[in-house]
Amino acid sequence: MADFLGMMKQAAQLQSKMQEMQEQLANVEVEGISGGGLVAVRMTAKMDVKGIKIDPSLMKAEEREVLEDLLVTALSDARRKAEAAMQEKMQALTGGLGLPPGLFGQ
Repeated sequence: MADFLGMMKQAAQLQSKMQEMQEQLANVEVEGISGGGLVAVRMTAKMDVKGIKIDPSLMKAEEREVLEDLLVTALSDARRKAEAAMQEKMQALTGGLGLPPGLFGQ
């Protein structure tokens, strides 16, 4: 019975820490870049896009396809960095709890 109560207490602590982590993730920003900096995308670790910067040299009709490709690449780069930031936060959160490594996508 003591093990069950300990597990329940640990679960409550984890839930509290998860809520705190979610709030922190909203404040963690990453930047995805493509085209050597011609396109940059700012995104939170919760995958909310905060801003996009496009070099004026790409604002030509004949550069439309290049711009589209660079936007996709920059968004993918930002997403990859946001996911890495989220994984880092999750590992810090669950590291001391003795949970199996596969839990929470680690």
